[in-house]
Amino acid sequence: MTPAVTTPADLPDAPRQWQQGSLVYGVGGLAVLFAWLLLGDFAWSLKERAVVPVAQVLLKQLQASDFFIALVVGSLPAALGMLLGPVIAVRSDRHRGRLGRRIPYLLLPTPPIVIGLLGMAATPVAGAWLSELAGLSPRLCQLAWFTLMWTVFEVASVTANAVFGGLINDVVPQPLVGRFYGLFRATSLLAGIGFSSHVLGHAEQQFAAIFTGIALIYGLCFALLCWRVKEGSYPPPEPVPAEEGGWVAGTRRYLRECFSHRFYVLLFVAMMLGLVSGSPVNSFGVFYAKQVGLGLDGYGKALAISYGFSLVLALPVGWLADRWHPLRVGLGAIAVYAACMLVAGLWVQDAQQFGFAFVLHGVVSGVYLTGTAALGQYLFPRASFAQFFSAMNLLAALGYMLVAPGMGAWLDATGSHYRHTFIASGVLAAGSALCYVLLARQMRALGGFAAYRAP
Repeated sequence: MTPAVTTPADLPDAPRQWQQGSLVYGVGGLAVLFAWLLLGDFAWSLKERAVVPVAQVLLKQLQASDFFIALVVGSLPAALGMLLGPVIAVRSDRHRGRLGRRIPYLLLPTPPIVIGLLGMAATPVAGAWLSELAGLSPRLCQLAWFTLMWTVFEVASVTANAVFGGLINDVVPQPLVGRFYGLFRATSLLAGIGFSSHVLGHAEQQFAAIFTGIALIYGLCFALLCWRVKEGSYPPPEPVPAEEGGWVAGTRRYLRECFSHRFYVLLFVAMMLGLVSGSPVNSFGVFYAKQVGLGLDGYGKALAISYGFSLVLALPVGWLADRWHPLRVGLGAIAVYAACMLVAGLWVQDAQQFGFAFVLHGVVSGVYLTGTAALGQYLFPRASFAQFFSAMNLLAALGYMLVAPGMGAWLDATGSHYRHTFIASGVLAAGSALCYVLLARQMRALGGFAAYRAP
């Protein structure tokens, strides 16, 4: 009879350990990992939360229309995401190198992101210089320069965003991923609270300093993250058949693997609708606030209040996602959000009512985003996580491309009645809730919530 082998983890005094692939963490190692990832998240969140509203304010100062703002700030990133996201994700899944398969794709985009932000900060000066050089309208040259710098910024951001979630999937132990995303969300909210309550109100006069500050913070934090976070070893990627090695064949393979199973298609649509449901309010909330008399400073304070509530809820919601499952949490949150936004669209008439509804929008949508942040880690195939995550982002990009400019065109045509943004968000959220209900039913055939097997 072969004697039982006792491992250190079996000993009563053995330190607690967590494993993710070839990586093994003790309590200290896990704390260090979380610290570096959350530092990167702070910079990433500041970029995501602060750049768009400041860009909107600058474009309004340049007398851009709602449609132009939505097209450049909303649709351009989505279009770039559709083109670049899947390519970067697949290459990252299959890459094997000294730095890992994710770190190279986070490190390389960092300098262009910094350059794009500094370029946007220089919009008035660069636009005036181009105007003198080309003999064109200063306003036209400023808009052209901003669009160019925004494109540089977004191309690099799309590259980084396509693999940041993949890095978390590869290095964070799955039993803790919901709680990690709770911390992730809390860090993001702290960045949003600080920016909204202390900085956003000065965006009209100090946009150049804001863009410059974000550029420096992002460049430093992501350089440190890429230096200190270490990936494990991965098994070799499955060989690609010779007949599927070209771009056309590779695209067919990508579409076949990601979109041939009904469960994944429904999951992608549910997540896409949930993500873009807040786009109408988020894209035009700053203008709605000014229309009802709340003002830019009041809008920033309302945003900070919503972040504060979401901060308190972040860790409990992350724990609930690990305990109850992200799909269940997402379904409950998006259904409540749909009801709240539809009521707000019919009810809001003044600054106080808008402020309340906007805070409610932020809090409930925040619960949804935190609760479903780990949904891909639970349901996508682990070996090709970034590929499937990019497929979801592909549909999300299409949604953003259509929703933001469509909403902008509707507002331009109807005299900028911004209460319609609440109604649009409610309708999109209701569609997401319906998809989640259908997904919950399909989970039974795949092992249920407790024993799920990715199809």
